[in-house]
Amino acid sequence: MSSSPLNVAIIGMGTVGTGVAKILLNRVEQMTLRAGRPIHLKRAVVKDLARTRDVALAPGVLTDDIEAVINDSSIDVVIQLVGGINPAYEIMLRVLESGKDVITANKALLCEKGESLFQRARELGRCICFEAAVAGGVPLIETVTQAMSANQITSIEAILNGTSNYILTQMFSHNVSYEDAVQSAQQIGYAEADPAMDVDGTDAAQKLGILVQLALGIKVGLDQFLRQGIDSLSLADLQYASELGYTVKLLAVAKLRDGQLEMHAQPTLIRNDNPLAHVEDAYNKIALEGDAVGKVWLSGMGAGQMATASAVVANLIDVAVGRAAITFPRLDLWNPRRDIKIMPREEISRRYFLRLNVEDRPHALADITNVLGDHQISIASLVQHEAPEVDQSEDYPIVPLVIMTHRTTEGRFQAASRELDELACIRAPLVRMPVND
Repeated sequence: MSSSPLNVAIIGMGTVGTGVAKILLNRVEQMTLRAGRPIHLKRAVVKDLARTRDVALAPGVLTDDIEAVINDSSIDVVIQLVGGINPAYEIMLRVLESGKDVITANKALLCEKGESLFQRARELGRCICFEAAVAGGVPLIETVTQAMSANQITSIEAILNGTSNYILTQMFSHNVSYEDAVQSAQQIGYAEADPAMDVDGTDAAQKLGILVQLALGIKVGLDQFLRQGIDSLSLADLQYASELGYTVKLLAVAKLRDGQLEMHAQPTLIRNDNPLAHVEDAYNKIALEGDAVGKVWLSGMGAGQMATASAVVANLIDVAVGRAAITFPRLDLWNPRRDIKIMPREEISRRYFLRLNVEDRPHALADITNVLGDHQISIASLVQHEAPEVDQSEDYPIVPLVIMTHRTTEGRFQAASRELDELACIRAPLVRMPVND
């Protein structure tokens, strides 16, 4: 065991940074044993020095001056936890160029700037570790890049956003509205004050993009595949899905089909006998299909302070013992390796769930089925609960109508949806979700 400590700095002492500091300070003997040397938290860079933090740092550790890290040649590795693209990109470049390795949890930065960051790290002989960027505490990056390296991964089906999964669980299990479930997630610390990136599907789509980059060697921009969030769903949608034998999850999918990549991240109906349907609260679950090993399942906490901090510290141990320095240049991460065509979204073939608010009047159902039929969409099942009788002189009541289609293409379904939007008998909103059979 080396007596020389590994000197560490954290840039960004938010929720995750505080969790990392807790592990390093409260488990000194364990960290020393597993790293083969002492790990010393030398600096923690923050915006506000006066802010109260839930961790007791030694005097002189806390600073608001990033130059105290950049210019300190004794610091070996920086845990960069600043979110977003700017100034996170510039910070990471400067850290690498100052001769330090980097650990990050910033999936947005890797999606947008991963190629240039990894190239620069290779040029400088440094490494970038990012296990915490996808699926919280689940060792997914290591599985894709190392444990399954004998395989061509052909399919990824995953619940990758713990916040959205928690919200959907709260809505259905506790019979609460979307708004109340979001508020609960914020109170616990799973959701930010502005939860947009979690609930609009962006976070899950970014993580899927990283996995596709690692598994298939291609970069797919967020604008190249279908992305939809849970923010348009209501409790009624989850209840209707349950009545039909399904559970709604924000599902990220990437599958090789005849040399093309089918890719989307959307709230999806999943059959109740599928293990993905039983993932609750902030847990993530991922099914990877390899051509040699078959299907591999991983599951664990996808949100929360300590789960994400666990993945960060695991990367820190990799750096400390020298594994990262060996594996990083050889894994050739983020270099384009294959030319795989993205399947046009119009050609994606699935079944669909459609919930309409319809005037309960003669010929309304015929108008709807005519539109679907004109686009060669066949109805598999239909649910309309009985509406109360009304006097013909009164306005027609609005009733929900739920349609499950047979398999059709995204192009046909979207064209039919646009026509349905224009029908006089239908009131907004129309809720549309794919079905994962």
